[in-house]
Amino acid sequence: MERAAGDASVHYVEHGEGRPVLVLHGAGVDHREAEACFEPALGARDGYRRIYPDLPGMGRTPAPASLRSANDVLDMLLGFADEVAGSDAVLVVGHSVGAYYAQGIAARRPDRVSGLALVCPLLAGVRDVPEHHAVVAANDLGDDGFRGYFVMQTPAMLDRYERFVAPAIPLADQAAMERIGERWELDATEGLAYQGPTLVVAGRQDSIVGYAAAADLLDHYPRATLAVLDGVGHALPHEQLRVLAGLLDDWLARSALQA
Repeated sequence: MERAAGDASVHYVEHGEGRPVLVLHGAGVDHREAEACFEPALGARDGYRRIYPDLPGMGRTPAPASLRSANDVLDMLLGFADEVAGSDAVLVVGHSVGAYYAQGIAARRPDRVSGLALVCPLLAGVRDVPEHHAVVAANDLGDDGFRGYFVMQTPAMLDRYERFVAPAIPLADQAAMERIGERWELDATEGLAYQGPTLVVAGRQDSIVGYAAAADLLDHYPRATLAVLDGVGHALPHEQLRVLAGLLDDWLARSALQA
């Protein structure tokens, strides 16, 4: 499906009916990774309409020249949310840079966000990021992209990488991503508290954004549950699918009380 949002036409897929849940993927992939990782949990409960867009410059959503910063992308996502959800409050889920934009949505529209879930969030204050180290190593399994992303390097994780990550990589508009990345810091996240039910999940072995800065978010989100999972990296939504599903189920239950 396609929806106009500002200068962009946003490609997305959706499942189910009910309260809208906007799910934002990370950089360099498309909606298929988020769908594969979050749909098992979000789709297990009735009454939710799960919306998975391709972010600008990724998948089938173009990034017009007018998008020159993360703030421009955030404006586009707010417009997209208005288009697909109308006046309804939304639950917002994000992984990596998707979690960064999710924070921006909650900061700009706290009254329109009924719950916020951040998985391996990119943050302006990223610190103490560990070096990449495989927990289960397999130097002869997969390519450098797989081995640099996953710390659980097993045949099952390679299958997930090849099905849900690798197909999106050649679709990414690298020039557009670099253009936006030059101005990647949002104006609307630092120092702003979101009061609704929040989930923050980080990987102890995440060599992209680490876990230390994610713990700092407790100062901004008074109703946050924080989970730091050992044995997983930035590919946490693949590597700990069942644990993540349990945490998301608890978050949905807490968010339902806000309805």
